[in-house]
Amino acid sequence: MTGDLRVRDDFVIPDEELEWRFTTSSGPGGQHANRSNTRAEVRWAPGGSRAGTDGQRRRIVERLGELVIVQVDDHRSQKRNRGLAAERLASRIRAALHQDPPRRATRPSRAATTRRKESKRKRGRLKEQRRRPSLDD
Repeated sequence: MTGDLRVRDDFVIPDEELEWRFTTSSGPGGQHANRSNTRAEVRWAPGGSRAGTDGQRRRIVERLGELVIVQVDDHRSQKRNRGLAAERLASRIRAALHQDPPRRATRPSRAATTRRKESKRKRGRLKEQRRRPSLDD
């Protein structure tokens, strides 16, 4: 997988900003796993990047830190691990860029308030009936 990493339509990381490392993977695979550099690790520093806007990069640094590292050794193939690492990096950055819409304060409707108060009264009457009668009654 070569080329720029498209995180979103408005956020593309140039390929030269991604630092790739390949090491031997753990797990099954016998001699192949012991001798082949199939584990993929991708590093990206958002602070010095040209991707996105200044605000987007600041948000990523706040949420993910100065250096974002993703390691993948799920497959025996370096190519598949590299593709998966790029997908996971994009996913983490997408999550860091996500902003929930601001909450708009609302008030309960009059009907909802009436229903709530009526249910409280009903519950109070039920509990009142369980009490032992007083000497005055």
